[in-house]
Amino acid sequence: MPHQSLKLIPGVDVNKTPALNEAAISQSQLIRFIPDRTLGGLVQKLGGWVKYYSSAIGTTIRALWAWEDTNSNSYLGVGAEGSLQVVTGGGASTITPQKTTVNVAVSVSTTAGSNAVVITDTGRNVSSYDSVDIQTQISVGGIVLFGQYQCYNPGGAANTYTIYATDALGQPALATTTVTNGGAVPSFATTSGSAGVSITLANHGYLAGDTFPCLIATTIGGVTIYGNYIVSSVTSSSVFVITANTTATSTTSGSENSGLAHYVYYKGVGPLPAGTGYGIGGYGRGGYGVGTAPTLSGGTPITAVDWTLDNWGQVLIACPLNGPIYEWSPTAGQPIALVIPQAPSVNSGAFVAMPQRQIVAWGSTTNGIQDPLLIRWCDVDDFNQWTALITNQAGSYRIPKGSRIVQGIQAGQQGLIWTDLGLWAMQYVGPPYVYQFNELGTGCGLIGRKAATSINGAVYWMGASQFFKLSGNGVEPVRCPVWDVVFQDLDTSNLDRIRVAPNSRFGEIAWHFPTIGNGGENYGYVKYNFVLDQWDYGFNSTANPYVARSAWINESVLGAPIGAGLNKYIYQHETSSDADGTAMDSYFQTGYFVLSDADVKTFIDQVWPDMKWGYYGGTQGANVLLTFYVTDYPGQTPTAYGPFTLTQATTYVTPRFRGRLVSLRIESNDIGSWWRLGNFRYRLQPDGRF
Repeated sequence: MPHQSLKLIPGVDVNKTPALNEAAISQSQLIRFIPDRTLGGLVQKLGGWVKYYSSAIGTTIRALWAWEDTNSNSYLGVGAEGSLQVVTGGGASTITPQKTTVNVAVSVSTTAGSNAVVITDTGRNVSSYDSVDIQTQISVGGIVLFGQYQCYNPGGAANTYTIYATDALGQPALATTTVTNGGAVPSFATTSGSAGVSITLANHGYLAGDTFPCLIATTIGGVTIYGNYIVSSVTSSSVFVITANTTATSTTSGSENSGLAHYVYYKGVGPLPAGTGYGIGGYGRGGYGVGTAPTLSGGTPITAVDWTLDNWGQVLIACPLNGPIYEWSPTAGQPIALVIPQAPSVNSGAFVAMPQRQIVAWGSTTNGIQDPLLIRWCDVDDFNQWTALITNQAGSYRIPKGSRIVQGIQAGQQGLIWTDLGLWAMQYVGPPYVYQFNELGTGCGLIGRKAATSINGAVYWMGASQFFKLSGNGVEPVRCPVWDVVFQDLDTSNLDRIRVAPNSRFGEIAWHFPTIGNGGENYGYVKYNFVLDQWDYGFNSTANPYVARSAWINESVLGAPIGAGLNKYIYQHETSSDADGTAMDSYFQTGYFVLSDADVKTFIDQVWPDMKWGYYGGTQGANVLLTFYVTDYPGQTPTAYGPFTLTQATTYVTPRFRGRLVSLRIESNDIGSWWRLGNFRYRLQPDGRF
């Protein structure tokens, strides 16, 4: 009887039917391909994982970041929905920022010729190094207070603290009159049947064509004022007019936020000894002093749908989705992350740009109202300076195309910015423009806010209906033979849950994605081997319910890649042959091999397995299950033969089946095993007509 060998075409293809996908793989779970100089690639079991940290975080983890301080201590930043934590030395510390929001009667004092402003907040005891975001414009003493300020000198009088007013250029805004416990928020006046709204705000400083922001939604005369409005005319230094989106239903007047000041306090620490610094240029906040135990001033820990994390030297930079930017120093004794008060108050995300060290924020703001296409960046080596001046390199740029910026990353020596429509590069060119922006591609927008990565000098990302690559040839699509798996069952209501998962150890990039009917969380993955240009895929299963990841970082100062499971545990990958101590259900199934193209059936009675049964130099103890699925027509339900258990001691198995089409499934679900497919052989002969 003749013999033939089984040589698989590397890669998985689900776009083809099983009968069309002859000699290739049609189904996969927890496998990978290793380059081979003659066969292209060999299929083997995927590397396993173990817990990086022994305890669950408590809420779903959305971001991870690894970095090292100047003393060579390594840290893992963990951004979860309910906390911001740092894992180091086998333990975790919660550094979640805290804030408090209050509405209180306006009581502000100024001194003529000074930019020091004293705020009285009845019942509020602000500590040094808190920050306050004044979200209702307050006119007092000839100046207007609005935006984020550092708090100083609490307790000079009961429930008071000091801020220092600045103008649009960051220069001191000096009061023109002395006021004690005064000030007022904007008042609105409407006329029935008109969309014009007259606003009274003493010494407002607006000109026709300027933008007036209203951060606290206020309804007057049937008109709701919220967002940015163009100043249509200026009546006086105290009165100007905007045009609302609807016409008023009555003639009336009223004040923003019912006349109350709206303060958002970002909590710091205290007491802090004066005169000592963090020791890193640009902080300007003072330090904690040796032996001083900082105490929290009180507040509510923030929550976040998502985070972006990066490091500024040894300092962790953290930005919750649609929130401000925080910093945390591992060597300054900070119990929580502190807001950077000079930074934009609302951002979709942030990263640290090179070659000059600058925080780049996207989906940012200049006045508290978020602009989804606005990019802002701080000065070089100073994240406390965000106002663009001729003497610094802070600045901003608004992407002119698309509806929103989806993601930004540092890739080599340039920043990359994806909108929903295309890709832009921001390249450092120095003063006066600082960055040059170039559109690299259109029709190649990003599908979700963490679906792009840079690896080995190239950039890969997932678009709305295909994958893309940026290399020396520009933007080009990446063919995807597992397209059906990801795009036909994709939960399009939760695209920002998609997580890209690069693994430079094996030349792989995975995209973990949510599927329809699985609660909006990631349920499956597709994985691209960019060395072989081949794909595979897998899903959560009964045996391995936490295959998909909600956060990921590539190999870092902490070693092998780290991912977060939906069970809220953090895992380090490529560290085991198992799934955190449980067996990995790893398998693949081929398409149909055509045993005969004519009407003659073929009989197979023996199969000789050939595999690697364990790691090099280790125990060769894998138990592998082999099942044959045999049919005569592609649309028929196949007959299963097996599974047959294969070990290193197995010489051959005798399935004894006849048919025209056959598919093979190779699977393992034992503890501690690893395998790689070799060259199976089988004995066959013609066995009658169909």
